[in-house]
Amino acid sequence: MVFSSVIFLFYFFPITLIFYSLSGKTRYKNITLLIASLFFYAFGEPVYIFIMLSSIIINYVSGIFLDREKNSVSRKFVLALSIVLNLGMLFYFKYVDFFIDILNRFIGVFNGNYDIPQLDIALPIGLSFFTFQGLSYVIDVYKKDVSSQKNFLKLALYISMFPQLVAGPIVRYKSVMDEIDNRTVSGETLKKGISRFIVGLSKKVMIADILAVCADKAFLLGGQQLEPATAWLGAVCYMLQIYFDFSGYSDMAIGIGHILGFSFPENFDQPYAAISVSDFWRRWHMTLSGWFRDYLY
Repeated sequence: MVFSSVIFLFYFFPITLIFYSLSGKTRYKNITLLIASLFFYAFGEPVYIFIMLSSIIINYVSGIFLDREKNSVSRKFVLALSIVLNLGMLFYFKYVDFFIDILNRFIGVFNGNYDIPQLDIALPIGLSFFTFQGLSYVIDVYKKDVSSQKNFLKLALYISMFPQLVAGPIVRYKSVMDEIDNRTVSGETLKKGISRFIVGLSKKVMIADILAVCADKAFLLGGQQLEPATAWLGAVCYMLQIYFDFSGYSDMAIGIGHILGFSFPENFDQPYAAISVSDFWRRWHMTLSGWFRDYLY
């Protein structure tokens, strides 16, 4: 389910907002939002909900242990195990077939008659995003930047929250942990959220989708038919398409967050106005580059 689809715009989101508004206290709103998020994730392929639940359980148990354990060796072991399990799921679904293809090419140099069969693994929606969010939570608990979340449903809500599940932004637990427990929606934030969502939807439907038609037609032309001007037109259209598509989804996610009472971080800052490659990556998918800066480098 994508934000620009008829199912989301006219069925899922309005129904979710109605039940969310009628839920009353924050803890009931959390349950409503968690149910809606799990349904959103399971809509395309229900079996993948077990992958998300596995991620939630791994990070919940790891966080509880890291918060209670005082022995540094034990804490490092649990952190390493959590990282291996989280990244192991990501690697399996995203890269196993890729590495099998590389291995087959290597084997083909010596023995062209043998191929390792591909597994044809489908990539679950949002896997990278909720994996990085789970990892940031566990690492922050290990570093004692935050306390572990004792309530399983609250951590499940943080990891599975549907607005940022499709294309980000990557939301860190410490930036929303207070809002999970206590948040309000005023007329101003509601107006801000609706406006931001409309802007994002317009980027996606009125710009990105139209540019995609032009880019696809250019790329489908054969080498004999593709003239330099057409090639440049296709390249520019594709460049703008991926920006307006990706930033549009981020705008819609941030807008939905405001409507629900959450403040999600910005994800794009005019990346094509960058003056260098490093400046470009500081402006493009800022929550991902910030995640790598803080947790990897």
